Amino acid sequence: MKRRGRTWSVVLSVAVLLAVAAGGWEFGRRWNGRWDGGGLLHGHRATWRHYGEEVLEEAGKRELPAAYCLALIELESGGRKPAGRRFEPHVFDRLVAVQAGKRERIENVTTEKLQGASEEALRNLATSWGPFQLMGYKCVGLDVQIRDLRGDAAIPLGIRWIDETYGDALRAGRFKDAFHLHNTGKPFPADGVARTFHPGYVDRGLALMQRFESELQADEKTP
Repeated sequence: MKRRGRTWSVVLSVAVLLAVAAGGWEFGRRWNGRWDGGGLLHGHRATWRHYGEEVLEEAGKRELPAAYCLALIELESGGRKPAGRRFEPHVFDRLVAVQAGKRERIENVTTEKLQGASEEALRNLATSWGPFQLMGYKCVGLDVQIRDLRGDAAIPLGIRWIDETYGDALRAGRFKDAFHLHNTGKPFPADGVARTFHPGYVDRGLALMQRFESELQADEKTP
């Protein structure tokens, strides 16, 4: 009996350790803004549930394809709410260089605007936020605070940024360019080789967009 009791004790201990490890991994995955799977908490259903209605409204106002915006949210943040964040060390290094006057600017961020900024502030500017995972320094061009990029205004602000940055490409149906522009700031390369961090980023985005578009068309046909 004692041996059986010890066996069950070992099994229980292992189960607890696995549960803790899985929970820690899942927490870290969400905290850092990395979502790969589907399900209710993150993925396709979560994107519809958390952002669908608002995206349809805001994208409609600017005549942007809602299917693209929804695909981008699933691609970038897995549809989670709150969406998480992702620190980009290379962006931080560039901001430090701008602050020190060794680099002229990053978009609207100049040396003058970074005067007196703390290391924490620079880290926030070098972190992507919200459902579209916009870099913190984008708040300068939008004339908002970083907290707005991850708060209740995240969808309208994100769609506004998309519209002002590459909305014409979307309205022209250049979706491959649009996904590449969002991730790298440049259209899809003429040589056909994506420069995105993940090589399959654009292709996955296009596939997600097609799925959302099919669902939207199905809803329109439903009486």
